[in-house]
Amino acid sequence: MDYKVGLLGRIAFLAASLFLLAFTIFDEWGVFMISLLLILVIFQIIYLLRYSESSFQKVRTFLDNIKQDKYSQLYPVKFDGTETDDLHIEFNAILAKLKEDQAEKEANFQYFRSVFKHLSIGLITFGENGQIQIINTAAKRILNVENLINISEIEGINKELHLAIHHLKTGGSELIKIAHPDGIMQLSVYVIELLMRGEKFKLVSLQNIQSELEEKEMEAWQNLVKILTHEIMNSIAPISSLAGTIKDDLEKKIDSISELTPQDLEDYLMGMATIEKRSQGLTSFVSDFRSLAHIPAPKFSSIAIGRLFDQLEILLQHQLESGKITLNKVLDPKELILFGDQTQIEQVLINLTQNAIHALEDAEEKVITLHAYIDESGKIILEVADTGKGIEEEALSKIFIPFFTTKKKGSGIGLSLSKQIMRRHKGNIQVKSSPGEGTTFKLIFNG
Repeated sequence: MDYKVGLLGRIAFLAASLFLLAFTIFDEWGVFMISLLLILVIFQIIYLLRYSESSFQKVRTFLDNIKQDKYSQLYPVKFDGTETDDLHIEFNAILAKLKEDQAEKEANFQYFRSVFKHLSIGLITFGENGQIQIINTAAKRILNVENLINISEIEGINKELHLAIHHLKTGGSELIKIAHPDGIMQLSVYVIELLMRGEKFKLVSLQNIQSELEEKEMEAWQNLVKILTHEIMNSIAPISSLAGTIKDDLEKKIDSISELTPQDLEDYLMGMATIEKRSQGLTSFVSDFRSLAHIPAPKFSSIAIGRLFDQLEILLQHQLESGKITLNKVLDPKELILFGDQTQIEQVLINLTQNAIHALEDAEEKVITLHAYIDESGKIILEVADTGKGIEEEALSKIFIPFFTTKKKGSGIGLSLSKQIMRRHKGNIQVKSSPGEGTTFKLIFNG
């Protein structure tokens, strides 16, 4: 109430002064008295304006302190129940809350900054101008630097890594080899583009996966040796046994100087035919292995996905019709274009579609869907889905291993070949399947 009382009192005093000034003018009290009262009125008006603005000035100062993050100022409180006192109490409460929030934000920032710096994965964030905002200890150790100011400095460390960081889009990843005092490092580079307060910046993660790759490589070699020895022994054992049997029989005939009967010749011919057949099988196996190990580098060009699907349908039309299979083609957008090797991508789609055809042999509903679209991260996705019997969980983890197959007939290199082709295109192949619910193969192109 003190502010209102003070304001009303000053207004009343000003009104009385104005009334007195008017009276002196009409009553002709003289120039001196009129001038004195006029000065008094002017001073009262100035004082009234200053008094009325005093509370607004406190609010302005309060807001300025908030803008400048100054929360330490305290407004005096007399606890006399006046409006000024109430205003100061509210000011102090707001400032205390803001100070508490600021302290909490600072604590959270320091906590996450500490976590960020001590993660085992290297992390770097930088803005559109290339200025590095944060680089953690792991990234410095991987790059063997004390500090980085601008992302362009990485070009002096490894040009391939510098290009990958700049060209990769959100969700994109690439494997890069870099030289390090501790030896060659195989880095998995992953990039995310973020937007914060209207400013774009990139978060780059660097993970040394050399030991994991070496472990997987050893495991792959062991699996390959098992497969090779199994297949070769399956062919060599009967060849060796049969050749030995024929040799022993011929030696006995020569030693006893006995003539070869037509029946003996027929047996020998049958044995030689069996040896020839098994040798051809072994030759075919080696040929498949050679094709798996010597995939040519892709010749990139623009591929119209719609036309590619149409060509695939024409190519497999006889198999689709004889199997009474419905082929659906879905494109979003209709004029979707992919940059890759048309022959190799067509081969991958043929492998996947033929696998789908075989999976539908005993299915009640026989539908294959070819679906092409762009996902939320800008990647081009090609899907081959069927309504077949699905793949058992145990087999699902092995289907990309060379020469592994669940079909009665087949070399078992189709999916392994497809995976290598996708790797050459900087993409990936994924599979989702449940027994009795069909299978979906997804080809992911990072663009």
